[in-house]
Amino acid sequence: MSDAPSAAEEIMDGVYSALRAHGYADLTMQDIADECSKSKSLLHYHYDTKEDLLVAFLDYVVTDSEERIAARADDPPVERLVQFVGWFVFAPDEADREAFHIALLELRTQGPFNERIREQLARSDRLLRGTVADILGDGIDAGVFRDIDAEETAALLVATLDGARTRQITLAGAGRDDDAAGYTREVAEATLRRIVGPLLAEGVELPPLDESIDALRGDADPDESVDDDGAAGRSTDPGE
Repeated sequence: MSDAPSAAEEIMDGVYSALRAHGYADLTMQDIADECSKSKSLLHYHYDTKEDLLVAFLDYVVTDSEERIAARADDPPVERLVQFVGWFVFAPDEADREAFHIALLELRTQGPFNERIREQLARSDRLLRGTVADILGDGIDAGVFRDIDAEETAALLVATLDGARTRQITLAGAGRDDDAAGYTREVAEATLRRIVGPLLAEGVELPPLDESIDALRGDADPDESVDDDGAAGRSTDPGE
């Protein structure tokens, strides 16, 4: 069986590359065609408009994240939760990953005005919160987490990490706030210390954050930057 990517996968990779290079607002179908070495007419054969293609891309990204999360479902709950937190950490030198998430942030601003984009964003949000709630539920059943409100805690944890990522990508970098460059790392460490740590049952310890981040990066394809959230750069957090 061939491992060569399908035409649809090549187009989705082209969208990913084009968003990194051009952002959302200035993105054109020609930009995407150039990135995936396909003709603009071929793109329009499959997708009538840029909106159609971007909605398909968001669906592809969330589906990819769902599959990556499912692949780790049998890992110990504490490891999975630390990896989820590590998924949001941006190193200051990850310019390509930052550029992609700036483009996704632009896309998110369309949610209030575009029902199709909003549906995909809501799906991603449900995936993030549901993932944490499932991890906490599994951990409670296994006796490694205290008996807490999993859904409420999941909402708090996701809001904290998502807010940290938004602050870093909008303020860090050249010409912006240098103090924000390592903000996601700082918040991730504080989240583990102040939110996750108190959830642990007696005698349970957290694995090191660096080990979890390294494990996530090891799962990424060699030609993709690593995303939040340890998935490949095109992935949404585990959603986005």
